[in-house]
Amino acid sequence: MVTVGEGLDKAVQGAFTRPIPKSAGARMRYLVKQCKGTTPVAELLGITQRTVERYVKDQIKKPRKDLATRIEREVRKRWQPQIRAKAKQTAATTAGIVIDVRARFGFTAAPGTTDDARLRHLPPLALPPHHAARLFEAQDAGATEQQLRNITAEALGEVYFRDNGRRAHGLEVEFTDLEHLEFDL
Repeated sequence: MVTVGEGLDKAVQGAFTRPIPKSAGARMRYLVKQCKGTTPVAELLGITQRTVERYVKDQIKKPRKDLATRIEREVRKRWQPQIRAKAKQTAATTAGIVIDVRARFGFTAAPGTTDDARLRHLPPLALPPHHAARLFEAQDAGATEQQLRNITAEALGEVYFRDNGRRAHGLEVEFTDLEHLEFDL
């Protein structure tokens, strides 16, 4: 299942100027440096401190699949923090963010109009910087996936369905059954 939080992370990762380390040992050394020790990395990944030390010394070269996924995820979370911050700042102040989405949209509208939810693929839309700022601020504050979806639904409602206040006044957008979601900076 696609999540808004993962989509935002992937968009920011597109701004990286260098690829993350390739080998398990290099990734583990990076995590040890970022977390300032082998004990925090062991707790973070759910493995023993000795196992972390063995990866750092390249005594173990190939992690099992689930551990490899966790290592990569944790490295990506911490990789190039200044580039990540600059990309978020640019999106939140000047550039905005582009969203490509396929989901079930339902509406709360005036009586006599249809409010049946239906699956729609919206063309890539440029969301203004204030919507990007709200999304990134909520994500950084630890918002739940549902809160991020609500913010995204409000942004899509304003930009696409209400056309920035030119039509469908009072239309409230409900955003469910997310099939595809992609953000781009």
